[in-house]
Amino acid sequence: MVKNPSVAVIDIGSNSIKVLVATRDRSGVVTALKSRTIDARISAGISKSEPQLGEEGMARGLAAIQELLADAAPYSPARTVLVATSAVRDARNGADFRARVKAATGHDIRILSGDDEANLIGRGLTCDPALAALKDFLVFDLGGGSLECLLFRERNIEQAQSLQLGCVRLTERFIKEPAAPLQREERSALARHVRDELQRSGFRFPPAVPVAVFAGGSMSTVRAIKGARQGLALEDTPAIIDTETLGQLLQQLAPMTLEQRKSVPGLPAARADVFPAALATMVAVAEFARIARFHHSLHNLRWGLAAEALEQL
Repeated sequence: MVKNPSVAVIDIGSNSIKVLVATRDRSGVVTALKSRTIDARISAGISKSEPQLGEEGMARGLAAIQELLADAAPYSPARTVLVATSAVRDARNGADFRARVKAATGHDIRILSGDDEANLIGRGLTCDPALAALKDFLVFDLGGGSLECLLFRERNIEQAQSLQLGCVRLTERFIKEPAAPLQREERSALARHVRDELQRSGFRFPPAVPVAVFAGGSMSTVRAIKGARQGLALEDTPAIIDTETLGQLLQQLAPMTLEQRKSVPGLPAARADVFPAALATMVAVAEFARIARFHHSLHNLRWGLAAEALEQL
């Protein structure tokens, strides 16, 4: 029996680099064969007026890409797609990083525009069986460099915005000393900026808020922390996260130093410096849009790219 072909997608994000190897099952549903994330943080300096990727960040990024390509190789993917988002897109020397990756791996990197990123995240979410019954819903995806906002009507994207509100970017801009406890004035300034950017974006939030979906590593970390406290794996924790839970977690972590946050079960050490900004951003989004709870989904950008690549085989 001939196996269905597979594809490999490597998503080079601002904070982490991820691989998804996927195929279609007998019913045509996109299914994962392999998934892995490496926190490489290539985006240091992303908040500067002229962002530039540092040598250490590029080295970490290249090493992560090579490791994830090796992870995908045993599946003999019919196609391998490498994409980059905000950090490489905005960096003055993004072309240099792309050239290094091409020379080392033979693969080109596709740079996604903000609109491409938002729309592919939306497509990925439609692959999530848990969301199959939803027709009208909001979507947010928080990365290191940007926040994607989408509104679905009848499972079609009606609005899509990519805003420069990623947790690495906002940490650099608003948090003077990430190794210290989060200061009240820093949190207030960050939240005010998030609200102002949402207001300026022109994204139209519906008066009656439909189901709100949140994707991305920051909400995955929230679930991982909750799971660790209950002795559960992330996948076994409830996918519904209420805004009150996000606020409580922020209150618990804000007084901690970076070293204390690194010891929190479920919180990856590589994310501990930017996680307070991520939580503050998610709470600010919820308050601005009057959202009481989010449905977390793991089906985001990589899934949309995998669906696109499988269609092209």
